[in-house]
Amino acid sequence: MSSTSGSPSTPSPAVEARGDGSAPPSVRTEDLWKTYGEGETAVHAVQRVSITIERGEFVVLSGPSGSGKTTLVNLIGGLTDPSRGKVWVAGEEVGAMSERARARMRLEHIGFVFQAFNLLPVLSALENAEFPLMLRGVDRDTRRAAVRELFEEIGLGGLEDRRPGALSGGQQQRVAVARAVLGAPALVLADEPTANLDTSASDALLGVMELLNQERHVTFIFCTHDPFVMRRARRIIRLVDGHVERDAEKEPGDLPSWVLEPVGT
Repeated sequence: MSSTSGSPSTPSPAVEARGDGSAPPSVRTEDLWKTYGEGETAVHAVQRVSITIERGEFVVLSGPSGSGKTTLVNLIGGLTDPSRGKVWVAGEEVGAMSERARARMRLEHIGFVFQAFNLLPVLSALENAEFPLMLRGVDRDTRRAAVRELFEEIGLGGLEDRRPGALSGGQQQRVAVARAVLGAPALVLADEPTANLDTSASDALLGVMELLNQERHVTFIFCTHDPFVMRRARRIIRLVDGHVERDAEKEPGDLPSWVLEPVGT
């Protein structure tokens, strides 16, 4: 694990290069299942999912409602346990960790962005963004310098002292993105991040994420129904009834017809 002091961008051993000079995948799953209930009433929310997502990918999990997208994101993030199968994040097997180690992994290696911005209303934008770094023990001057630098990159410069209620929806979501990526995570898991935003705000937010992906090599995994997000992805994994129906790379800007096809066509 990384040190709890010093620069927030210092990588932990889990994300450093392996002996062959390559970094481990950001995410790998092997025959992953999540089943609710038993017997005839059992529901397989996720089944037979084996995927590898390399560092720096920009991936969308697509599929109809109830296809298992959010469950898969929760399994990857260590928020729920699989019924069987394994998950690795930055080379570490999540299921082999203690609860304390898993919490540390989420703090140091994973950023979460959800529909609800989940900003603390009594804290400023800067204080919200720096919160995970504070929990990691990064000193005040270092973490605040990191926040201010990133805020300038993503169009929030000058808004550090505003509380969430004084920010637009798009600005609040950018604060949430900053909070997710400031600790140099192995990946960011974004569950329907544009659901509460208009087209202009969505475009700005995705531009921020693309910038962070390209310049900081942050891996992004989106769970979304939004064709606007799918167009920006470079890989789409379509889930149906909990399993991977299709997994294909694509050019940014393209929207393959199969992505929006009804199930069973």
